[in-house]
Amino acid sequence: QVQLVESGGGLVQAGGSLRLSCVASGRTFSRYGMGWFRQAPGKEREFVAAVGKSGGSTYYADSVKGRFTISRDNAKNTVYLQMNSLKPEDTAVYYCAALSTGLGPYSAAAYGYWGQGTQVTVSS
Repeated sequence: QVQLVESGGGLVQAGGSLRLSCVASGRTFSRYGMGWFRQAPGKEREFVAAVGKSGGSTYYADSVKGRFTISRDNAKNTVYLQMNSLKPEDTAVYYCAALSTGLGPYSAAAYGYWGQGTQVTVSS
């Protein structure tokens, strides 16, 4: 089992920045690719970004490419999402997830472990 706890969400004005963190406990963190998803009210959960086991490979949704950066520190069992140039449409609950199948990294179905989520609200 892998337990994931996100932090770093909050309220920010459009154009601002936030950095989300996700700390993992349980089985060896470096065995898992990691991803960030988000879900806005009334919408389906959508892929935001993912990073490979060593941090060498990264993947982004087109909507965040060039503004968000995913990274990981395996020594700290932590994955980060640096979010810059935030827009009101980035408002959502952001979830950290650990990849547990070979379906990923873009599909939520590929992730077997999820955090509880952290709210990000961007005001215009």
